[in-house]
Amino acid sequence: MGNKNLCKAQKVKNDEFYTQLTDIEKELKHYSDHFKNKIVFCNCNDPEESNFWKYFELNFVKLGIKKLISTHYEKDKPSYKLEISGDINNDGVIDKLDIIKTPLKQNGDFRSEECIEILNQCDIVVTNPPFSLMKEYIPLMVNSGKKFLIIAPLNSITYQNIFPYIKNNKIWIGYTTPKIFTQPDKTTKAFGNIIWVTNIDIKKRHEKIILYKKYNELDYPKYDNYDAIEVSQTKNIPIDYDGHMGVPISFLCKHNPNQFEIIRFRIGNDNKDLKYGSTYPFQRIIIKHKQS
Repeated sequence: MGNKNLCKAQKVKNDEFYTQLTDIEKELKHYSDHFKNKIVFCNCNDPEESNFWKYFELNFVKLGIKKLISTHYEKDKPSYKLEISGDINNDGVIDKLDIIKTPLKQNGDFRSEECIEILNQCDIVVTNPPFSLMKEYIPLMVNSGKKFLIIAPLNSITYQNIFPYIKNNKIWIGYTTPKIFTQPDKTTKAFGNIIWVTNIDIKKRHEKIILYKKYNELDYPKYDNYDAIEVSQTKNIPIDYDGHMGVPISFLCKHNPNQFEIIRFRIGNDNKDLKYGSTYPFQRIIIKHKQS
């Protein structure tokens, strides 16, 4: 059901899904050392509704944030931004009295000149971007040179213009998988295969996958159109096979770039989907062991 909801939302470009505060807390606890003296920008959040804004407002002092900025999006009219830069009223706490609201000349779209200018001034972007605009959003973040941590559908990292960032270790997957999102009418919707994508170095990506299987021809058939073996689950990667292997995209949630090299995505030498016999395994990533 979760994946069906995601496909439906992307088809109709329904991007109004708010991340739950508990999901933000579960992920961001792994990055707490990265926010000290940094300008944090939430460039795809309604700051008056967003739990991202709420999280950083509540943890502003604890994280040592220099400034928090969030822009609000309006479809057809100028919008506004909110900022917190400290305890401006000197009452000893960071709260709504410390928020500065400033009108924008444009509508708050993350691609607008005003939002790009704010992006250039910030240190870290943390947000839940529109799922339907990932092909534009992730390249913008990578090319900005800024650190970022965002929520995205797992499938989005296989897009033609995004997968090279994964392959070349410019972005990777975070720790947790949010599943329940709130809609503007306060109802909730469940999604499958939602991940955090980041370019902030984390301990997880340096942990080796523990392997115990050994290669044999019966359990690991070779593709007809590419010299690689089929591995149906990450845990079944053979420890003793030196050639190319096709693994599910969920492998990327555990990928250690010091353990494996990513070769290509999905396509055989004939530019068609990988296959063996009459079987076309879904969205395989070709990898190989790195030599120690």
